[in-house]
Amino acid sequence: MKNLAGLMKQAQQMQSKMEDMQSKLESLEITGEAGAGMVKVTLNGKGNMRKVSIDPKMVDPADTEMLEDLIVAAHRDAKEKIDAASAEEMQKVTGGLQLPPGMKLPF
Repeated sequence: MKNLAGLMKQAQQMQSKMEDMQSKLESLEITGEAGAGMVKVTLNGKGNMRKVSIDPKMVDPADTEMLEDLIVAAHRDAKEKIDAASAEEMQKVTGGLQLPPGMKLPF
């Protein structure tokens, strides 16, 4: 029974660490860029868009398609950075424990 109590204590500690990590990620803001920094998109750690910044030189009513593509590219860049930061934080919480492929925390 001592093993079960120890296991429960570890599970509670991990849950607490997960909650702290989620709170930290939510307050984190990461900016992705495209077009040599002329278009920037800022996301929080949950992937919610917080800000879009567009250099006025990029605003051409005759070529909105390029601007749209740059916004998508900047968002993708920010999302990749968020995913990397999340994975790094997860490594800290799990102590390097490798999860089975396709399994992500939090569930």
